[in-house]
Amino acid sequence: MNKKDIIASIPQIKQSKSDNFFLLAGPCVLENEAMAMNIATEIKKITEKLDIPFIFKASYRKANRSRIDSFSGIGDIKALKILDKVRREVGLPVVTDIHSAIEAEMAAEYVDVLQIPAFLCRQTDILVAAAKTGKVVNIKKGQFLAPDAMRFASQKVIDSGNEKIILTDRGTSFGYQDIIVDNRSIPIMQRTGLPVVMDVTHSLQQPNQTSGVTGGAPDMIETIARASVVVGADGLFLETHPEPAKAKSDGANMLQINLLEGMLTRLVAIRQTINKF
Repeated sequence: MNKKDIIASIPQIKQSKSDNFFLLAGPCVLENEAMAMNIATEIKKITEKLDIPFIFKASYRKANRSRIDSFSGIGDIKALKILDKVRREVGLPVVTDIHSAIEAEMAAEYVDVLQIPAFLCRQTDILVAAAKTGKVVNIKKGQFLAPDAMRFASQKVIDSGNEKIILTDRGTSFGYQDIIVDNRSIPIMQRTGLPVVMDVTHSLQQPNQTSGVTGGAPDMIETIARASVVVGADGLFLETHPEPAKAKSDGANMLQINLLEGMLTRLVAIRQTINKF
């Protein structure tokens, strides 16, 4: 399958007439139904206005927490049913993370794209289980991997009978408390022939803080997004929230939702310029 066929295979996704990048966006983790519906509806309005294909993102559970008392979710099935409601009532495709092979089949009943977290991208059993659901599989590159190594992760899914794969970069570990973005990763991973996404917000995390709560640099979100569009990213991934300071997970590196339309407008203008060459 080519890139466009992979994205077109996602139910309810609207194709761009102007060859825009596609967007995966939403809150880090589901906090409640009202929040999910409001954010999904708001981003849908923006992306329809700007002709950006949009996939709503939210985790039904956050398995990778720094502290045992960190918020991880409202309950798996309860959250997955909310994601399904977004699909049915807002009319959007949905992506969510899975954390084990057994979760693949469970989550696949409620969402359109299964996302493999970066720290699990080499786990063969999870990749195979996700592949066998027949859903599109979005594999995030581990912070510890070279971009070229993602061809092996994607091949596991292909060898399991599923060619519907997206690859996502989320930066590379640099020391103990920072992540850097190497924009060479995008064209290198595109050599696989698969669509490649830049995870703008997670690449700005500052992990391993002494407080046990991950920090971030949200003032750099548009900088990373612009650079990614310039080098030809097929899609962008970002997390957004009405009040990031009050978010129950990853608030330090999320985009405030009222800034989203302005940023996407500028990014679309960059994309349109790039498309002329």
